[in-house]
Amino acid sequence: MNYSLTKRMAAEFAGTAALVATVVGSGIMGDKLSNGNVAVALLANSLATGAVLFVLIAALGEFSSAHYNPAVSLAMAVKGAFPMREVLPYSVAQITGGIAGTMITQVMFGLPVVDWSNHARNGVGTLVGEVVATFGLLCVIEMCGKRKLECVAASVGLYVTAAIWFTSSTSFANPAVTIARSFTNTFAGIRPADILMFTAAQVIGALAGVGFCGWLAREEQPVVCMAAQREGECSDLRSISGL
Repeated sequence: MNYSLTKRMAAEFAGTAALVATVVGSGIMGDKLSNGNVAVALLANSLATGAVLFVLIAALGEFSSAHYNPAVSLAMAVKGAFPMREVLPYSVAQITGGIAGTMITQVMFGLPVVDWSNHARNGVGTLVGEVVATFGLLCVIEMCGKRKLECVAASVGLYVTAAIWFTSSTSFANPAVTIARSFTNTFAGIRPADILMFTAAQVIGALAGVGFCGWLAREEQPVVCMAAQREGECSDLRSISGL
């Protein structure tokens, strides 16, 4: 079913707001309840993030394809699976939705609506982690995209849960989420000064991921080389089998 751009943008806004609210809120709650144990806080944060991604993709995927991520929208457009003219409106909806999610969460926990983060996230290793995290995310989306929506939702949710643990950056993998997390000086925050390089790493990872999957899925003509190849000739399997 086709929905208007306005409705799809509304779904992207709401979905990204809910995603960021979960990321930031679970970070705050996990940090409060863990008594300074960062591993426990990160576990709470990763489980909540993976769970809400499953719910949001399954619930809103029919309306907007559940990108919630400008890097995903751009990569899909480069691939030709999404209109390039809609990347900007989708990105605006995602970024504003993410910021709204942070602000609402700050209010819920009695914090200032905007409290710029001073949590430094930089360095070559961290940026490589973001490239890897976003590359993997796009590969999961591409490889599972032709299956049922629930399969995509589960795969993305599980991947992000794992990637938060196995990447040096704790897997932001999303420019909208990155920008929104700069508005909170809590467990999930990121310094505004680090946003540009994080976003660049995410875009590189996304484009590399969709490019790799496109190459991997490209059909190749099976070839059987016959004795005639000794003279530099090769036979097409389809001609041999009569197809």
